[in-house]
Amino acid sequence: MELRQLRYFVAVADELHFGRAAALLHMTQPPLTVAVRKLEDELGVTLFERTTRSVSLTAAGRMFRQRVGSVLDDLDGAVSDLGDVAAGKAGRLRIGFVSSASYSVLPRGLQAFQLLRPRIQLEPQSLTSAEQVTLLLEGELDVGILRDPLAVPGLRATLLEGEDLVAVLSAGDPLAAEAVVAPGSFHEKAVVLFPFELMPGFVSAVMSWLGGVQAVPRIVQSVVHQETVLGLVAAGVGASILPASVARFHMPGVVVRPLLGSPRTELYAVEGQRSHPSASLLIESLRDSD
Repeated sequence: MELRQLRYFVAVADELHFGRAAALLHMTQPPLTVAVRKLEDELGVTLFERTTRSVSLTAAGRMFRQRVGSVLDDLDGAVSDLGDVAAGKAGRLRIGFVSSASYSVLPRGLQAFQLLRPRIQLEPQSLTSAEQVTLLLEGELDVGILRDPLAVPGLRATLLEGEDLVAVLSAGDPLAAEAVVAPGSFHEKAVVLFPFELMPGFVSAVMSWLGGVQAVPRIVQSVVHQETVLGLVAAGVGASILPASVARFHMPGVVVRPLLGSPRTELYAVEGQRSHPSASLLIESLRDSD
């Protein structure tokens, strides 16, 4: 049985006239008649009652028309959906993001993208920069939103935004009374920071502001999410250095102060070698959301 035969059968079943069905199929009547007869032989049933004056469906033919119609409709829909997925109009988009992106480009960017591509299912997940690089290289992530990423062959990075780094302090910390925090203020202070192996670019930017290898801070906790950092700072475990957008998250007991020299951090959207068809539209939405 061939798909072509099923389409021939449906045309005759709908028209109940071999001549008109043949015209709709852009073919002559004799091969259409032969094809339908061959289908009946293969199925072992009579689908049409034929007389010199009329053509009608048998009971088996009526049941077969109903079932075959559903199959062909599903097939046509699948072909259409396949084209939409290939064009980036449907399907899914796997997005990684560092937690700090939740306070800047992510919410409005995803909302704007979803308005443009409502049939794409977004699958965002909070991941560190290093975790995203691994998944991007393995093809398990379509777009990553990374903080100060290091250059990696095979990945393409687009700048989304830059912002200042700030000191994040508990309300009772003496540095909270300072208008601007200098690097030397952190040299003997307990610090909560991201692990270098998971956020190498960001930690390097922090270390550079502190003064490099001669001024390594006393790291008392290494955590991977910005919200956890804020909680530990509020509890008085230590101070931290985070992107300025953290001030949008109002954590009781935490104050934010600018850093001397206004050191910067940058947020990038990163794609792998096999770019998702809608990746560029997502990145544009993220850039426009700031």
